[in-house]
Amino acid sequence: MPTAFPRVQRVAHRGSPRERVENTLPGFLIALEHAADAVELDVHCTADGVAVVHHDDEVHGHLLAKVDWPDVARFDVGGGATIPRLDEVLDAVGDRAEVYIELKGVGIEAEVLEIARAHGTRYALHSFDHEAIARAARLAPMIPRGVLLDRDIPHPVEQLREAVTATEARDVWPHWSLVDESFVAVAHSLNARVITWTVNAADIAERVRAAGVDGICTDDVRLLDSL
Repeated sequence: MPTAFPRVQRVAHRGSPRERVENTLPGFLIALEHAADAVELDVHCTADGVAVVHHDDEVHGHLLAKVDWPDVARFDVGGGATIPRLDEVLDAVGDRAEVYIELKGVGIEAEVLEIARAHGTRYALHSFDHEAIARAARLAPMIPRGVLLDRDIPHPVEQLREAVTATEARDVWPHWSLVDESFVAVAHSLNARVITWTVNAADIAERVRAAGVDGICTDDVRLLDSL
């Protein structure tokens, strides 16, 4: 008899970047049309304190942290697409999906938390900067949070233990190459969920699902239709 696996959460990485420019409102809306359970996005703050959704810290040579929102709003990030504000995305998603907010900008936890509380329905914060997550935990201990673990790190299980213990993270986000049954078992023993990134091949999706992950982050959630 085939092994029965719990259904994994289908997380749309930066929206639907194979169909629309990543981290844009049209991309997030298409991901929802594809029945994503969650969307993942990146956040910086502008010079005037507006939280905006974009991966890199600069656009066309301009640091987002040094430019006011009215100017950022005019940047073309490809094919006429523009950078949305975090509140716009949260309002558009509503309660249709969970929103995973990755803190990219430095020291922006308070601004992002304020917007998420005002506009978000289901959301969580995560970051490669585990100190930022620790600061967010002190500001808002009841808001779910996660820690990202990069590929090729030494001793991933030990780093998993250290990060979750230090931040009391609900979620741990490892690169898919770090994931095996023992990694997932340790995370679960710490009461942490495992959401792995960025999975863009069916065989890898099957492998991490078999290892017991709780969520898979992908550039195209349709890849996960059979899981």
